Amino acid sequence: MLCARAWRSLSPLFRKAHLPAWKQTQSYTAAARLDLSGIYPPIATPFTAKEEVDYQKLEENLQKYAKIPFKGLVVQGSNGEYPYLTEEERVEVVRTVRGSLPADKLVMAGSGCESTSATIQLTEKMAAAGADTVLVVTPCFYKGKMDSRALIQHFTKVADNSPVPVVLYSVPANTGLELPLDAVVHLSQHPNILGLKDSGGDITRIGLIVHKTTTQDFQVLAGSAGFLMAAYCVGAVGGVCALANVLGRELCELERLCLSGLWEEARVLQQRLIEPNTAVTRKLGVPALKQAMEWFGFHGGACRSPLQSLTEAETQQLRRDFSSNGWL
Repeated sequence: MLCARAWRSLSPLFRKAHLPAWKQTQSYTAAARLDLSGIYPPIATPFTAKEEVDYQKLEENLQKYAKIPFKGLVVQGSNGEYPYLTEEERVEVVRTVRGSLPADKLVMAGSGCESTSATIQLTEKMAAAGADTVLVVTPCFYKGKMDSRALIQHFTKVADNSPVPVVLYSVPANTGLELPLDAVVHLSQHPNILGLKDSGGDITRIGLIVHKTTTQDFQVLAGSAGFLMAAYCVGAVGGVCALANVLGRELCELERLCLSGLWEEARVLQQRLIEPNTAVTRKLGVPALKQAMEWFGFHGGACRSPLQSLTEAETQQLRRDFSSNGWL
């Protein structure tokens, strides 16, 4: 049985011709079953001194994350430095995570590439490696031509061919491109597209997306801890938050407070998370996230070149952003 978000605007004959039968009965019904609600850290990729993926340290991080009440992990997202990994490395990291993570934790794997065909191929490999769902970032190299028509075609073809459900990923700070509202609303009707990770931080946009996709059972995830409470207020179901790599239990507590309607307590906690979150995202980025992980007992380490470690001044600023809010 198809999920409730089947393309109601299309005729049954078109749907039958457009969607392969095995996908209607397999991945599309899986999309209907998969509940994304919860908190996910977009995990970092540890490297050795020779800038090779350090699978031992990755495993040690995974053992610690398994003890935190996350819904799952995002693997090979922006904080995993995926543009700097080979395709083989990206898939192997996902396979390692799936092999180590408890079965009840979801693995959301980043499979976005610049071309549609490459994204489809990598999506299939991520599914074979154990991903429960894939996170597909907007292609952006030719951003001037990535209008709604091009992006709808891209994500539709990926979703048509994906053996697992798809989550859209809009991260304009990295791509310089925001997935247009009309494209999101259109794509929400696809039975194999589960939802959206929105990292733009525009709460009115997030609220409007939730409002316009209500009948499609479309799930919106906040893409940053800095606006997690606000996103819950307007209907988001969870968050994919870089800061969860460091303060995972605290973000899960913020989720609990929001879902329990304890808004005053949630507000106090949310405010304490804003500065450290900004430090490890927009201000200082992945190198800061990895440094903070070291302070909190995880393996962060150095980034892969050309990303550079923090300067001494940046490290001091990062420490102030955490310590002034009571985290260090």
